[in-house]
Amino acid sequence: MLILAIDTALDACAAAVLDTDTTKIIAQESLPMKRGHAEALMPLIARVMKASTIAFTSLDRVAVTKGPGSFTGLRVGLSAARGIALAAGKPVVGLTTLTAYAAPFVGENSEHPIISAIDARHDHVYFQVVSGDGGSLVKPKVAPISEALDASRFGAPHLVGNAAKILADRWPSDAPPPFRIDAQPAPDITWVAWLGAAVSPEMSPASPYYLRAPDAKPPKDPLPQASQPASS
Repeated sequence: MLILAIDTALDACAAAVLDTDTTKIIAQESLPMKRGHAEALMPLIARVMKASTIAFTSLDRVAVTKGPGSFTGLRVGLSAARGIALAAGKPVVGLTTLTAYAAPFVGENSEHPIISAIDARHDHVYFQVVSGDGGSLVKPKVAPISEALDASRFGAPHLVGNAAKILADRWPSDAPPPFRIDAQPAPDITWVAWLGAAVSPEMSPASPYYLRAPDAKPPKDPLPQASQPASS
């Protein structure tokens, strides 16, 4: 399966092409940025696709991060992914940034829970907690930092996400300290691609995953709808 993965939900503009048959990333590029995703994304995708030497119509699927994250940034990626999928007649899937953050570490140290955390500002974070083997402990939510710190009850965690250091700096002194801290500004685009290969379009739609209402309400459905390939 050939997957084009796209991420603009947080502090990066990234794309990659994965070939699951060879288990290799054929081409990828990631640019750190807090703003300007709309101007940077399509030229970046063009460079990645050119480096991969794969035509858009040869892709099997498009995968994209759908939030939580920057309201503007994530919609840039969603619009691009759904537009490309529509034009190429391919399915598109959406992955949450919290899951993409946690995925590389599931199974690595089964005794340590994994807390994915994203800065939601105003002393809040988007977060979820999974066990070391991937089981859900706290479902994705937006909450005060103090509530996220209650996850210390699960034991010494692996903190990951752009708010990992925020939690680490305020970690309860009477709780087991974090096992590891990965303050990544954005998920690894390689894992976005692999997650995109693992999920189904029916169960993982490419629609915004805000966890809270945006300050400005967008049009009812401004994103292009990707068509599903005809069954044989």
